[in-house]
Amino acid sequence: MRIGDICSNNQPSVATIGFFDGVHRGHRYLIGQVQREAANRGLAASVVTFPVHPRKVLQPSGYLPRLLTTTQEKLSLLEQTGIDQCILLDFTPHLASLSARDFMEVLKNRYRIRALLIGYDHRFGHNRSEGFADYVRYGREIGMEVLPAEAFRLPEAEGGMPVSSSLIRRLLQEGDVCGAACGLGYPYFLNGTIVSGRRVGHKLGYPTANLQPDDPDKLVPANGVYAVRVEIGGQSYGGMLNIGLRPTLDNGDDRSIEVHILDFHRDIYGQSLRLTFVQRIRSERKFDSLDALSLQLRQDAAQIRALLGFV
Repeated sequence: MRIGDICSNNQPSVATIGFFDGVHRGHRYLIGQVQREAANRGLAASVVTFPVHPRKVLQPSGYLPRLLTTTQEKLSLLEQTGIDQCILLDFTPHLASLSARDFMEVLKNRYRIRALLIGYDHRFGHNRSEGFADYVRYGREIGMEVLPAEAFRLPEAEGGMPVSSSLIRRLLQEGDVCGAACGLGYPYFLNGTIVSGRRVGHKLGYPTANLQPDDPDKLVPANGVYAVRVEIGGQSYGGMLNIGLRPTLDNGDDRSIEVHILDFHRDIYGQSLRLTFVQRIRSERKFDSLDALSLQLRQDAAQIRALLGFV
């Protein structure tokens, strides 16, 4: 997959455009349509996307959704789709000020996009009141084919609902990592670095590694205890993860992400790891004593071992 803004060797292509946060099943369904249309026309298949969420430019002081993927994670997932080209545009105030027609001309003339596949409800350009029929008309005027995308819905056995990045964010914010994985098509994950903590876990018999996410804008699921897979140094382990304020320990407002790695005894401070979410076990709650917390941790660990097959 070629990645760039403008490349002298950009091939004429069929493309689609979007932020593609999470590169979920709906996104991959759309990309599959692009690939088929491109193959039918003997063209390359392209995705046009942005390294920064457009809201950060359009509404810098307003609501900004937490991200499902960092830019590098998104590019890696896009590459796995087999797409030929990823045109990574810097979403600037100037770009945001372009009309839909002018933006389409940029796509055609600068990036050699010959056909653009979009959904009927997709909007781009400065005037968001324009819609699919307008884009088709602009395309005829400038020599770009505009094609309708077929919407994706989950199979009836999985709920039959449309999949969106906002839906997946909501599921993660509710702690439903299984539902999020269904929409994503893969388990949700966090990448980060191990930092020093309060070492209370050692006293309870469950030493933990405290994770600092690589990107502060990436969404951290709801507080609670989770079964996770832990990837570190090329190896995979089972893990018991707690996200939250540790109320039994009077942690205040300091939200932590700490994982007890099953059957693991190495010092890994400063190292990078990936947490892959499997299932939420319970919500976070305050216990009357450290002994009561320790007993609950033993029960949680036994449940997670069984769930992950580490009994």
